[in-house]
Amino acid sequence: METIYLVIVVFLLCLAVFDLFVGVSNDAVNFLQSAVGARVGTFRTILIIASFGVLAGAVMSSGMMDVARHGIMVPQNYSFDEVMTIFMAVMVTDIIVLDVFNSLGMPTSTTVSLVFELLGATFALAAIKLMGGTDLGLGDLLNTDKAMSVIIAIFVSVAIAFVFGTIVMWLTRVVFTFNYKHHSRYSIAIFGGIAFTALAYFIFLKGVGNSPYISEESRQWIEQNMRTLIVGTFVGSTVLMEVLHLLRVNIFKLVVLMGTFALAMAFAGNDLVNFIGVPLAGLDSYQDYMAHGAGSTPTSFMMTSLAESAKTPPLYLLLAGIIMIVAMATSKKAQHVIKTSVDLSRQDEHTEMFGSSRAARSLVRFFQNMSSTIDSYMPDGIQRWLNFRFNRRGTELSDGAAFDVVRAAVNLVLASLLITIGTNYKLPLSTTYVTFMVAMGSSLADKAWGRESAVFRVTGVIAVIGGWFITAGVAFVASLIVCLAMYYGGIIVQAAFMIFVVYQLISSSRKFNRSKKDSSKSLSELMMRTHDADIVWELLRKHVGRTQSFMTMFTLEQYNQIVDGFFDDRPRMLHHAQRELKKQKGELKQDRRQELIALKKVPVEIGIERNTWFHIGVNAATQYIYCTLRMLEPIQEHVENNFNPIPRSLKEEYEPIRRTINDLMKQTNDMISTGRFEHYRDVLADADSLKDELSLTRKRHIDRMQQTRGNEYLQLSLVYLNLLQESQQLLSNMRHQLRGAKKFLE
Repeated sequence: METIYLVIVVFLLCLAVFDLFVGVSNDAVNFLQSAVGARVGTFRTILIIASFGVLAGAVMSSGMMDVARHGIMVPQNYSFDEVMTIFMAVMVTDIIVLDVFNSLGMPTSTTVSLVFELLGATFALAAIKLMGGTDLGLGDLLNTDKAMSVIIAIFVSVAIAFVFGTIVMWLTRVVFTFNYKHHSRYSIAIFGGIAFTALAYFIFLKGVGNSPYISEESRQWIEQNMRTLIVGTFVGSTVLMEVLHLLRVNIFKLVVLMGTFALAMAFAGNDLVNFIGVPLAGLDSYQDYMAHGAGSTPTSFMMTSLAESAKTPPLYLLLAGIIMIVAMATSKKAQHVIKTSVDLSRQDEHTEMFGSSRAARSLVRFFQNMSSTIDSYMPDGIQRWLNFRFNRRGTELSDGAAFDVVRAAVNLVLASLLITIGTNYKLPLSTTYVTFMVAMGSSLADKAWGRESAVFRVTGVIAVIGGWFITAGVAFVASLIVCLAMYYGGIIVQAAFMIFVVYQLISSSRKFNRSKKDSSKSLSELMMRTHDADIVWELLRKHVGRTQSFMTMFTLEQYNQIVDGFFDDRPRMLHHAQRELKKQKGELKQDRRQELIALKKVPVEIGIERNTWFHIGVNAATQYIYCTLRMLEPIQEHVENNFNPIPRSLKEEYEPIRRTINDLMKQTNDMISTGRFEHYRDVLADADSLKDELSLTRKRHIDRMQQTRGNEYLQLSLVYLNLLQESQQLLSNMRHQLRGAKKFLE
């Protein structure tokens, strides 16, 4: 029996390593996003600084391990077997949930997942005990007060982080403006002094002061002299910052790098429990049972030892810190999650990852109306002064940066303070929630969300926050179900879950690598990142050529599917066409936005010469969608209502037209995809001839409608007439697209 539990403990420790990789892939965004977004250094430099912070935070994080031991459950009322079942269920669920979010590129909370997984698994076994007729109550099995305080702290931190991020960023921008180098002669030293003092107080003085590695005398001395240390630190750091500023050192970059170290340290100190807390608690449980469980069965030996505070060996913490460093340096998924957070915060125009939602539109309109109301009551002088302070002209951004170092410094310092406060009160705040909401609040105050992008950014924020709540619900329910299955299924089910987790991780990694390999072929990211006008022009030509070529073949495919669905009376085929057309409509809008942004970067003379033909081609591609949708709607209604099928005579009449349309659009695609337009005029002439033929066919069909007695086939006649009209319009769109592509691409 002991061998089975040894296998479980070893598996838990292996999962701890995987959880460190999976968790850090998600949480690296918390302390890397600001430095990466502001481009304060190379990615390697930022990683090195963050690595030192992670190591420092890891070795001082043992106090947070108590959350996994007795923060949610009351361990003295659970047996060794029950505790190991809970720990297994939590780790299996945690790995799967976090890996899914990482693959989607969505930042989620490892803290929330851990807390709600512990809550779900513990609740499952508590319910079993209560139904078994125990004298214990729910409060004796589930630490409801502590669990509620942790949950409240996590979700309240969302609002606190957003509000403080907005207020502090607004005040900072009023002081420094976007042209911060010209407004920082004296204020920069004070800002640097405040930032360094705040970080030193919460990270070093409070963090080191509560560390188990210093003596009681030193701790008491720090407590007694805290005020003196704070004042001395502020005065000394302010003077130092002014000297460095006079020596031409960029104080904001220095603060960002300090903040990256501090936030990485706060992250490791606060979040390490999320990755290794449960496995180490499982190891302690096993060691306690082996040492004191002689004569007791795993189902009767109670885990009173877990009620004591954790005494985690420093070696374990150091190894965990090293694994976290390796994970954030090598994980492609970590970079994928960082990109999501940076794009939602960026100052300039860029590809919007999210579409528009009704909730986002309502929120944006509400705040715009509120802003207009406030402006109407504000004196003109104050409005002019504020507009001057928030004037983006002269914005100083590093090459390729999403936002400036002023915002990056505010994000890092403020997030570090909030997280460290929570750590010092032993509240496992979600570092993801805090850092993300501080970044969103500072973006709002910084007016990064303009009228052209606000609805997309807000949609993205809503999607991420919605993902957090989904995380909580999924983690609770999944952990509860897994725990019940393991409890009743025993070692067989536990072994099955072990195999499933290993399979899931391998499969997810392969799928992600394939998707990244495919996406690397896209030109859109290169266009957005590149600033060399000539290179952008070449990339834009390729992108436009690919988009126009794809739209030609996509339209032809949907056109054939619509006609086949009509002729063969197949509603499922028409439903598929409708779904694909609506999906492509949204993707085409995103492609058009990317290409427009890139068009602004090309050499001026080329942009002026080619922009008309660009818009002609893009509009033709858009009209392809609308034309096929207009063709589809009456056909779909006709087929779904089981009206009269199209007779063979009309099919035979239309088939030559259909074949010619297919031939012309394939020729158009060949010319656009290869950039060779030798037969350009022949295709235009053939399209004109077919349009004339369609006009004659339509006139002939109208005459038939007039001469036919009765109304039995009236509905069918109208649908067929619409097909002829939209086929003619499809050819017109093809001609415009071909002309626009030729003039733009040649």
